[in-house]
Amino acid sequence: MRRPFEVNLDGWVDRTVNAIREQVGSDKVVCGLSGGVDSSVSAMLVHKAVGSQLECIFVDHGLMRLNEPELVMNSYKDMGLSVRHIDAADLFLTELKGVTDPEQKRRIIGKTFIDVFEAEAKKIGGVKWLLQGTIYPDIVESGTDGKGLVKSHHNVGGLPEHMNLKLLEPVRDLFKDEVREVAKMINMPESFVKRQPFPGPGLGVRCLGELTKPRLDTLRQADAIFREELKAAGIYDDIWQSFCVLLPVSAVGVADGNRTYGQAVVLRAIHSLDAMTAEWVKIPYDVLDKTAKRICSEVKDINRVVMDVTSKPPATIEWE
Repeated sequence: MRRPFEVNLDGWVDRTVNAIREQVGSDKVVCGLSGGVDSSVSAMLVHKAVGSQLECIFVDHGLMRLNEPELVMNSYKDMGLSVRHIDAADLFLTELKGVTDPEQKRRIIGKTFIDVFEAEAKKIGGVKWLLQGTIYPDIVESGTDGKGLVKSHHNVGGLPEHMNLKLLEPVRDLFKDEVREVAKMINMPESFVKRQPFPGPGLGVRCLGELTKPRLDTLRQADAIFREELKAAGIYDDIWQSFCVLLPVSAVGVADGNRTYGQAVVLRAIHSLDAMTAEWVKIPYDVLDKTAKRICSEVKDINRVVMDVTSKPPATIEWE
């Protein structure tokens, strides 16, 4: 996918920081941090531009991976950012109760994010801008760049029509690989530069069907096992993105000679540079075997593990 414009990264950081400083002026900015490279790079750029005028908020929407909220907060300790941790898991799950349509999920997640940010912004006072880590593929897939809708990203097509905050999106013209290059330019920790992408809606787009805490906990456990086995095999850092998807179907199985009727989980691993195209990763059979056996024996109610071997296109990276 080519952009209809050119982006030259030579001198890009200085130009962007100066543009942010001019655009924001003396206003305060609130940033929704996710722990990912896009929002983190955006936050560091704005921090360089306006310093203490930036207040960052990490919203735990209950859709994170196992132990991720604690890991995310710890990762920001030495970066000079002011970060507030907001536990909004109950609010998000209440708003999403009974919802199964993926586009509706994304819209609800986007709206609830804005509601939380605007509520926190009122507590801070004087906030005029909402900083987001929107990148170019988000815009294209959301159908807002002259292309057809693929899926609404919660920070683009999932946003409500009317907001009290103006949007600030310093990396919206960049692809993922370019954001990583910028991260290196501004000397961000290697853990951010190499971090696998994680969608803003989190497990909300990996837990197909209704989102409930028990189903999300099941997915969290399976996903953690998959990542553990990839790391144990020494291949995790070579994979662009890897995760599990919980399906809204049940399958017949057998355990201890008895019939089971459990859930099915999908393993997904892909290679990509810009998130616009991707190739599925041919993980060694012994790693897949060990992963499947562990998931079925350690995660309650899962009795079937399958592998997604579809590239993008025709599939997207995420399932919803």
